[in-house]
Amino acid sequence: MAHLTKMDPVLGQVIEKIGSYKGWPASTGTHFDAVCRSIVFQQLSGKAAGTIHGRFQGLYSIGLSRQKSAYLKDLGSRVALGELPIETLHELSDEEIISALTQVKGIGRWTAQMFLMFRLGRPDVLPDLDLGVQKGIQRAYRLRKLPTPERVKKIGAKWAPYRTVGSWYMWRLVDTPKPVPRSGG
Repeated sequence: MAHLTKMDPVLGQVIEKIGSYKGWPASTGTHFDAVCRSIVFQQLSGKAAGTIHGRFQGLYSIGLSRQKSAYLKDLGSRVALGELPIETLHELSDEEIISALTQVKGIGRWTAQMFLMFRLGRPDVLPDLDLGVQKGIQRAYRLRKLPTPERVKKIGAKWAPYRTVGSWYMWRLVDTPKPVPRSGG
């Protein structure tokens, strides 16, 4: 946090407002479970995705769209056939992991980045396409409109080698209510 505050005073203000970093990698379950969770969470709010994922863990299909079910089947097939060495992914570099995971139908760069961040705890991942990160940057840097992925990368470059932590703070900022302006009188 000291490095991030020094390199980016705007992020430093966010850190001061939010408090200590609490983004630790998930240590329960398997890599396969983590990738499945990332697929379920695609394009859903955290609360809705959490509810559906809980049902999925209980019944392995309830609440999932036909499309997401197909993605999970492709993932399972590739793992079963040995095309995706899922339990040794942690031995690869970030880019090698992204390349391996994006071979699975329905897994794009964002899903692979979530695996890197939340399962493996990789410290320098910047999900430039993530709406929450974009909204956090827009709010923190007082931008009129959402930043493009290129602008996210430019702003996030200052956070290296801790872009995962910077991203976490952007998500927390979006979840934090804006202060209500006081009226005079």
